[in-house]
Amino acid sequence: MVRVAAAMRFPPLFATVACALMVVMLPQVTAKRYLVGKHMGGWTSNVNYTVWAKDKHFYLEDWLYFVYDRNQMSVLEVNKTNYETCNSDHLLGNYTTGAGRDVVELNVTGYRYFISGNGFCYGGMKLAVHTVKKPSPPKPAPVKSYSPTTCYKSQFIVPLAFAVGIVWDFFLNLMG
Repeated sequence: MVRVAAAMRFPPLFATVACALMVVMLPQVTAKRYLVGKHMGGWTSNVNYTVWAKDKHFYLEDWLYFVYDRNQMSVLEVNKTNYETCNSDHLLGNYTTGAGRDVVELNVTGYRYFISGNGFCYGGMKLAVHTVKKPSPPKPAPVKSYSPTTCYKSQFIVPLAFAVGIVWDFFLNLMG
């Protein structure tokens, strides 16, 4: 109870600490979930997933979310050769859970290749993504040092502003 009351007496300090904590946690919440084929019908045939993926940047810890007809299609990971030939005989991974709502974490850098089995790959159900490490956050701007000129200006401008306010208040009291 005492800590809460103390925090309420110093809201600017409390807000500053809260903002600092959020900034520190920010890199942990930057993973993105991509709905594969969004605005194109999801994970389905007759869609060019190369076009869908071309303007996207896939980073470590991002997720691919596949939504499809669970009775017919699948989400299979294969190597590049099997991706190009739509061969699902030698899988690197099978992400088909049977619900038709499957997620794949992009947890390694490099190219990853996904296809659908049962012949749907030939109808365009194949996706290649290139996963890279997240870029480093920008470096903070250097702290400007205050020159004596700036210091002298603030020594005169702030008192001048207070003096103008006092004179203004004095005239308002005379008029009223």
